Amino acid sequence: MHVEHDAENDVAYVYLVEEIAPGEAKTQILVENPALRGEVILDLDEHGRLLGVEVIGASTVLSPETLAESEEDGTPYEG
Repeated sequence: MHVEHDAENDVAYVYLVEEIAPGEAKTQILVENPALRGEVILDLDEHGRLLGVEVIGASTVLSPETLAESEEDGTPYEG
C-alpha cells in the first residue's frame, strides 16, 4: 500500500495494490457520509475488489502523518 498526494489540488490516492492499469478500475463508489469533510471515492476492479481510494480534500480527511509519509505526485489521479 502507498499514498500519493497532490498538495496543490489537495487530492490523495491510496493504492491498495502495487499498480492500477489503465481501465482496470471498473466501478467507482462515492462514499457519502456527513462526517467526512471531503470526498472519498472507492475504485473497484471487475470482480468487486478494492484497488484504491481517491480522497478529495485530503488535508481534511487524512491525518498529517499519512500525508507527510505520502509520495508527492505532481499530477492528479485519473481513474
